[in-house]
Amino acid sequence: MRGPSKATGRAKSPTGAKKAAKASTSRPKAKGRDTGERRRTSGLDAAAQVLAEAGEAMSCKETVDRMLAKKLWQTKGKTPAATIYAAIIREIATKGSDARFRKVDRGKFALAK
Repeated sequence: MRGPSKATGRAKSPTGAKKAAKASTSRPKAKGRDTGERRRTSGLDAAAQVLAEAGEAMSCKETVDRMLAKKLWQTKGKTPAATIYAAIIREIATKGSDARFRKVDRGKFALAK
């Protein structure tokens, strides 16, 4: 065996083998999955639905107002229009031509069709 470790004073194992990793534990199932409960609509899905029903370009404020009025989306945030605006811009930037939305004017979006 080697000499004592400087940090702990215990002898190191000759092979340097580490302790076996703990057995992985199974994660509990997420609530609402496979139980028949209805999943909440995402903000982007609700925005796409509202824009499809409107058939025209809308500002994020108008879109969010309709989303909340129709109870398609719930939020406790102070600036839901800014949240949806950022999410739409992020989708356009990441998906490019495959995005569901297109920017038509300053602060206005429509479905890409």
